[in-house]
Amino acid sequence: MKNIKADSLQRRLAICGDQPRFNSPRYVGTPNIPNRATLYARLDQMLDTKRLSNDGPFVQEFEDRLSKLNDGVEVVSVSNGTVGMQLLLKALDVAGEVLLPSFTFIATAHACLWQGLEPVFVDVDRKTHTIDPAAVVSALSERTAAIVGVHLWGRMCEVSELEAIARDRGIPLIFDAAHAVGCTYKGVPVGRHGTASVVSFHATKFIQSLEGGAILTPDHDLADRLRLLRNFGFQGYDNVMTLGTNAKMNEFCAAMGLGSLEGSDAHVATNLSNWTAYRESLAGLPGLRLYKYDEAEKNNFQYLIVEVDPQASPLSRDELVEVLHAENVIARRYFTPGCHRSGPYRDMPRRKSERLPVTEQLCDTLLSLPTGAGVTTAEIAAIGDIIRTAIESADLLRSFLSTRRVPSGYPYAQIAP
Repeated sequence: MKNIKADSLQRRLAICGDQPRFNSPRYVGTPNIPNRATLYARLDQMLDTKRLSNDGPFVQEFEDRLSKLNDGVEVVSVSNGTVGMQLLLKALDVAGEVLLPSFTFIATAHACLWQGLEPVFVDVDRKTHTIDPAAVVSALSERTAAIVGVHLWGRMCEVSELEAIARDRGIPLIFDAAHAVGCTYKGVPVGRHGTASVVSFHATKFIQSLEGGAILTPDHDLADRLRLLRNFGFQGYDNVMTLGTNAKMNEFCAAMGLGSLEGSDAHVATNLSNWTAYRESLAGLPGLRLYKYDEAEKNNFQYLIVEVDPQASPLSRDELVEVLHAENVIARRYFTPGCHRSGPYRDMPRRKSERLPVTEQLCDTLLSLPTGAGVTTAEIAAIGDIIRTAIESADLLRSFLSTRRVPSGYPYAQIAP
């Protein structure tokens, strides 16, 4: 009987010997492609006018549309979100310690360290996965110069509490809003909160411009300083006012971004439909919990996140990742192992004794599954069937896994953020 079960499993899962369920990879973050005819028309216009960069008409239009989406805030487009964060920290003249969650993409911490600041990592809320205001209060010191909150997965963090903390201390509150374009907190769009928010338009994001980003702020003077800094410090053609760099968005990226903005309603509908399909496909499986969004707010549902409870699930998160990768479903372990346990931060003296229990638990248990334009409803059902088959055959599957150890990064070493 055991051999029959083994033979059956070999015919159902690629990791046990079957052919992969998908002939080509299904990635987390497959780009949303805008209407091609509209994009090509914009590119023809760009080439005909020979205006390729330096605050061209598409960049200006892109900024104007983003401003309208965010209740009229100032929008300063930049070459990418990481540079945008560095530029913002420079414009605010931040010096000292910066409080931020370890549970974020490494670029958030890198931008701070690159500016000569000391990142101080704090824990996150167990339910929302975003920065815990109580942890922020506990980590405040005389050297705290700024707070960086990170919105995650397509919903926003607890803005009001963070604003109160920053206001009481008289320090800037910055938001890494790479995941939060089109989202609201208490009905107010992302760009209206805090001192400023940095958004990303990387190719994998909800709104994409190939590469790009923007700084959103209600502060007009700050926006003026940022515009100087992103263009070498130039005011006008030849009047250099301050030390600056080249952080401008080009016209091609802006044209792509405009097309992506125009399709944003459809992107949200697709993401929400996918979330619903996954909920149905994974229903009833022990130890799996689908990340929920706040129904009172606008969310973009950019990421499909599943928590794998090691006490209740027959398989661990990492075992499920191995199973899925073998099927060409390139699930991700966001944000393993956490910034505080990643180079160069883990080797800093302060980090060696640092413990962030919620962050570390999430890093060990979260699973991100393909969504967006990269999968269909039928494919989501197939992914659910793979997971269900693996969990229902956990004991037998584990014996296969014990003889098949895969290298770190399997099977694709180059992955997008």
